[in-house]
Amino acid sequence: MIVCIAEKPAVAREIAHVLGATAQHTGYYEGNGYQVTWTYGHLCTLKEPNDYMEMWKRWNLGSLPMIPNRFGIKLIEMDHIKKQYAIVERLYQNADSIVNCGDAGQEGELIQRWVMQKAGVKCPVKRLWISSLTEEAIREGFRNLRDQKDFEPLYLAGLSRAIGDWLLGMNATRLYTIKYKDNNNRQDRQPLSIGRVQTPTLAMIVNRQREIENFVPKQSWVLSTMYRDTKFNGITHDEEAEAEDAAEVAKAAAEGKTQKSKGAIYKPLEYLSKEEGERVLSAIKDQPLRVTSVTKKKGTEKPPQLFDLTTLQVECNKKFSFTAEQTLNIIQSLYEKKFTTYPRVDTQYLTDDIYSKCPQTLNGLYQTKFAGVAPYADIIRTIGGKPLRKDKKVFDNSKVTDHHAIIPTGVIPQGLNDNERKVFDIIARRFIAVFYDDCKFETTTVMAEVTPAATNDTAATNDSTATNVGSSAAEPVLFRTSGKVIIDEGWKVVFKKNTADESVSSNAEGSESTADEKASSEEKEDANEGLLPVFTRGEEGSHLPLLSEKWTTPPPYYTEATLLRAMETAGRFVDDEELRAAMKENGIGRPSSRANIIETLFKRQYIKRERKRIVATPTGKALIDVIHEDLLKSPELTGIWEKKLRDIEAQKYDAGTFINELKQQITDIVNQVLSDNSNRKM
Repeated sequence: MIVCIAEKPAVAREIAHVLGATAQHTGYYEGNGYQVTWTYGHLCTLKEPNDYMEMWKRWNLGSLPMIPNRFGIKLIEMDHIKKQYAIVERLYQNADSIVNCGDAGQEGELIQRWVMQKAGVKCPVKRLWISSLTEEAIREGFRNLRDQKDFEPLYLAGLSRAIGDWLLGMNATRLYTIKYKDNNNRQDRQPLSIGRVQTPTLAMIVNRQREIENFVPKQSWVLSTMYRDTKFNGITHDEEAEAEDAAEVAKAAAEGKTQKSKGAIYKPLEYLSKEEGERVLSAIKDQPLRVTSVTKKKGTEKPPQLFDLTTLQVECNKKFSFTAEQTLNIIQSLYEKKFTTYPRVDTQYLTDDIYSKCPQTLNGLYQTKFAGVAPYADIIRTIGGKPLRKDKKVFDNSKVTDHHAIIPTGVIPQGLNDNERKVFDIIARRFIAVFYDDCKFETTTVMAEVTPAATNDTAATNDSTATNVGSSAAEPVLFRTSGKVIIDEGWKVVFKKNTADESVSSNAEGSESTADEKASSEEKEDANEGLLPVFTRGEEGSHLPLLSEKWTTPPPYYTEATLLRAMETAGRFVDDEELRAAMKENGIGRPSSRANIIETLFKRQYIKRERKRIVATPTGKALIDVIHEDLLKSPELTGIWEKKLRDIEAQKYDAGTFINELKQQITDIVNQVLSDNSNRKM
């Protein structure tokens, strides 16, 4: 008899149906030479401290650090788990072979391996590895079962993660609770919970909040002018950026490489004193504005990338205010209902072999109807009848390890609730959009200048508070404006609203322009929507200058969307999509675990929600303040751990070395805290 084991009863039911195991028994299905059973997620866990040594049952500093000679597992003490495990164990004892049908990821591998170890499995074990639960995918997966040993690195990475979390969580939580917790506070007897990922995440929130609370706004004055009913913004040369560019060009030349200079680089013209701004305004208001250049540049904007779990959670938080946990639950449901592919992924790419299956997937979307309306029929019809676009930004084997990006399966969705339909819709539209042409646009940039009237006020021209390079009366004041016109909407038509859906906005996150065609942040500030009047180089005329007050603003509070992004990049703000993807290896937590980490911080009352803001509570702030050891609260250091865990999975790093390093780090932290004589409490 072949025993197949899945992670959930619903998944086991789908597999049993495909295999013809139609006879239902308590805890499993049977038929056609198969028995199909399941776990409820984890049935086993690492042993508690007191399972290793009786003295570790009591919380005292003398027993720290707690480092078992050999880690062991035990059954989770819950009645329904004990009952199901007994069924699984009995099936295993009589099995000729086993097929591990656990979720195709690190945690799924760990769950099933522990159950097999606990049951003392001796028979051969194969692995089912699939990215969707459609009947076709399950059949294909069983035709191509893989050997269990192929997934040993995946298991070792999961085991290392679990042991690492145990070592740090168990020791640091006891250490800081005993050393720094004020036990006289009868209102709060909860231990100080410290975790490998949750504490650096809390530190990011607290540090951002402190930045906001300590922020001192600075005033400046911005010069602009109206010419022919068009606003022109004052600009000045960014001398620092130009110097850096020149240095990079010179360095490239010294290395025998060719690097093109960016040319003149500008930044907004600002004055630190109102008086200086008014002086310049007065000097130019009666002088003509002259257009010095008119340039037109055509550009393209590629479709937004497909979703990985984090980008999906970010988009759903921004669009629908879903928490990360809500989005994970919804996409897990869509996966189990066979409408979307495996969700716990960290890549936004597809493998080349998926390309041939895309027409079938699009056909399923073409036939999809919600409330009798087919929302995707028209936009799919547009790309029908010709070969589908195949872009390296979508199909790239080198960017996919275990699973590809989240896409529809082609199974026509039915019976979706409102939230499921919303999530399915944004996934479907992203998938359709990648086969559309780029959006094409044209940007017109107009440069102008005004030569100030002569003045004898030499003292004012030397005002050190001015950032204007034109301190000399004869030096022109520069202005710029730009306008962007869409020539061909391309993929953007996919995201236009219709009566059947709430679609993704046309500026969907993840879209990108080619580097030399992307407007700079300053140019975006200048941009006017739509066509500009026709300007001619050399024309001049009267204008109306204006001096506007401007205040610097603090960084924004984290929302769940921006916190997920920060976790993905170990706390560093990265706007560029490609760079952010490269930094994922050093992010903190796994995509599938980040939602749970955030929810854990809420449950422990270290953070709270204020509308969409995430705010640290006094307890959360106090916890971060009491932790002086950077290893416990630094996102960058935690990101290094995460990179090592990924390297273990890729067979680039040794699991034993990782655990030994962590044991030494924990020992060092314990010694540092024990030697602290500050008597600080929280």
